[in-house]
Amino acid sequence: MGQDPIALIISTFGNLYAFLVVLRFLLQLAQADYYNPISQAVVKATAVPIAPLQKLLPKLGRFDLSALLLAVLVKFTTFILLILTSAHQGFPDMMLLILVSMLKVVDMILTVYFWAVLGSVIISWVAPNSYHPAPQLLQQLTEPLFALVRKVIPPLGGLDLSPIFIFLAIQIMQAQLSMLAPL
Repeated sequence: MGQDPIALIISTFGNLYAFLVVLRFLLQLAQADYYNPISQAVVKATAVPIAPLQKLLPKLGRFDLSALLLAVLVKFTTFILLILTSAHQGFPDMMLLILVSMLKVVDMILTVYFWAVLGSVIISWVAPNSYHPAPQLLQQLTEPLFALVRKVIPPLGGLDLSPIFIFLAIQIMQAQLSMLAPL
């Protein structure tokens, strides 16, 4: 038996928009090029709902908490809409739903970093000096993470092992998250 088409649409649009909001947060955190066309598209797609939240929540350095709050609200709203459109009789505990929404956002951040690191590694092999906006953005997004790992484990004879340790750390964190709540 297939998934309900309405639930599929709600889930797809909710996850896509939450992804855009998380991407906005990560791009701000990495101080990626604001004038990159992809960055501009992400900012424009998320500007309207973030604006009132930015007035309520202050920025903490590079951390724009309004983007994280919006991502949690999008996930929470998606869960509520999925519950309302399903045939379930009861309504779940709201605090549990908020907690699961927060954990899903953390999981999404880890997933974005996983794919960004993988993309960055592939681009470094295939087109290391590309001027296309997408590879540049991937490099800007992942370089702070690579630099953090390189402080602990420097490259060995020109071989950078930081992606391997990042992948390992992401897998461990996602495994721990899945034990906290069913993702």
